[in-house]
Amino acid sequence: MKPDTSPAIGTQEEARWVEDELVRSLVRTARSWQYLGLLMAVVVVGLLWDDAPHWLLATWTISTVLVSAARIRLLQCYARLPAAQQAQFFAQWRFLWPLSAFVGGLATGLFFDRAPLADQFICWLFMAGMAMFSINSLASHLATMRGYLNALALTALASMLWRIGVELRFGGPFYHYWVMGLLVVFWVALLQAGRRLHMTHRTNFELQYRNIQLIDTLTAQTQAALDAVAIKNRFLASAAHDIRQPVHALGLYADWLRSEPDLVGEIAPKIVESTKAVNALFDSLFDLARLDSGKIRLRLEPVDLPKLLHDLELQYRPLAQARGLSLRMHLAPGTALSDPILLQRIVGNLIANALKYTEQGGVLVASRSSQAACRIEIWDTGVGIAPAYQRDIFREFYKVPSHRGTEEGFGLGLSIVQRLTHILGHPLTLASRPGRGSVFRLLLLPTDAGEAARRAAATVAQLVNMP
Repeated sequence: MKPDTSPAIGTQEEARWVEDELVRSLVRTARSWQYLGLLMAVVVVGLLWDDAPHWLLATWTISTVLVSAARIRLLQCYARLPAAQQAQFFAQWRFLWPLSAFVGGLATGLFFDRAPLADQFICWLFMAGMAMFSINSLASHLATMRGYLNALALTALASMLWRIGVELRFGGPFYHYWVMGLLVVFWVALLQAGRRLHMTHRTNFELQYRNIQLIDTLTAQTQAALDAVAIKNRFLASAAHDIRQPVHALGLYADWLRSEPDLVGEIAPKIVESTKAVNALFDSLFDLARLDSGKIRLRLEPVDLPKLLHDLELQYRPLAQARGLSLRMHLAPGTALSDPILLQRIVGNLIANALKYTEQGGVLVASRSSQAACRIEIWDTGVGIAPAYQRDIFREFYKVPSHRGTEEGFGLGLSIVQRLTHILGHPLTLASRPGRGSVFRLLLLPTDAGEAARRAAATVAQLVNMP
């Protein structure tokens, strides 16, 4: 690669980021030499006080101070601007660096062939120092560096030509031309060195940008892997939570059949229904996995509420009897437009939750019809939920402190309920009194397929962004 050829920039975004960082690098280094022009003014005035007209020294000094003050003010304003506006602001005001070089170059007209050689030598050293220091300070932004060096060298050459050609009419000593030649060589050398140093800065920032992009990509891929693991863990925990109940019911029916073989005609249909419930739950769990990955398709159809609740009664009555609780159904005719599998999961989780936290009495499941929409209510005589915990119980893996029964399970039931009711558009409300019981009311507003898909996508996005 040639030194004066910029490496290929991958994208406009990369080019913009690199340019912004080059400007920021210039500003950071410029702060360390913004007072150098003032120091040069003091030195030049001290050396040339007896050799140059005082009014010229005063004019040049005031100009130097004003330009230096403007550059200092520019850096202060730049630091206070938002990052997005800094590059544009600098582009508007970077002419202050060539302007300061122009004023500095005018000092040549004050000392060249006017002051003693020793004083001239010191002034040349200061100007060479300013030019070389500008390489380190301004090379990160090539246009600014070139503008500064060109203004400084051209102004110095113009001042020397004025002295040699106009004032001395080319009658001065021959070494004047050698000095001009050396100045040109020094100027070209500085431009070449500055270009190479600029390429080093640019390459470093390009590599830095690509490293950042690589780190971001690896971070995103790592996060995606962690999200996949989290979704898998949620799926497994949800599966364990939901399959436990129908399998438990099957076990109770099997024990009952073993102890009462004469009741096979009564128990066998219930075992069949519980087996169907297990299969349906497997289907719904895989639907939930697809929901977590954003691939589920809701199956909306009119749901016969008495039949749905009757199926759930067969599934949960053995558990209620095993706990010495009553499970009563109050079924009013009615249908709701919803996804039957997901609706069954919602109501099943609410019934299981009610039975879990009820020690005496029982659970009432009621379906009610109205002109607006059908409603399902789950009443229990359990421990109740204090107002302070009524919002938290819908969080994943949350368990109410000091509640009996929380030592079992994963704290997923109500979290699943909240997600599914949100997606289906079925508002769920809770009323509870500690020590007296709770009631969950599910309003079965008709599910709109488009809105449900939008809410499902939002739920997936929220899951992916969960810490």
